[in-house]
Amino acid sequence: MGYETEIKLRIEDGKALRRTLKKMGAQLVGPGRGRVHEMNLIFDTPQGGLAKHGQLLRIRTETPEGGKRGKAGKGAPRVVLTFKSPPEELAMGEEAPVARDRRYKVRQETEVVLTDAAGLQKIFEGLGLRGWFRYEKYRTTYRLPGRVKWAQGLLLELDETPVGTFLELEGPGEAIDRAAKELGYGTKDYILKNYLVLYVEDCRRRGVAAGDMVFGKKK
Repeated sequence: MGYETEIKLRIEDGKALRRTLKKMGAQLVGPGRGRVHEMNLIFDTPQGGLAKHGQLLRIRTETPEGGKRGKAGKGAPRVVLTFKSPPEELAMGEEAPVARDRRYKVRQETEVVLTDAAGLQKIFEGLGLRGWFRYEKYRTTYRLPGRVKWAQGLLLELDETPVGTFLELEGPGEAIDRAAKELGYGTKDYILKNYLVLYVEDCRRRGVAAGDMVFGKKK
């Protein structure tokens, strides 16, 4: 179990951001060209008990660009089970880093790689949980080179979603602030909302009913 400290930045020009990251020496992290399709399914009780307690239970399927379903080896999909909970749920006497700093979103996070996602989904459903919200995005992950000492432990994750493009900065709080500043952003630009909330807000602005947050056609 670890801690996730992150913020989001809304990106208006993805190409310009990529050029800036290249100038900063950012390097791709992950297989192939780094762009990964993610399909996420969030589970909860019929009463929404997990969400009410700030918890998240999710099965995510990650497929690297160029990868094919069912094919083993390079480019093969990876399935990950994730459970997140607020830092306030830490054991007595344990403290999360920057947990009191409201500039960042800080959560406990536990992840397990799955070999049988369909089987686990049946178990969840048998326990009364349901997969109630599905969302997809394309993520490209970068890391600054080792010579940039202040950026150690920092990930820069570019997310292309049906509701816009965002850059997630995940890592130590000081590194998040420094990276945001280098990219031309300040703390006033930090977004702490998750993609579900951003999606619901977008649907309200457009006056449409919320469903799953998926691309209407192949991206």
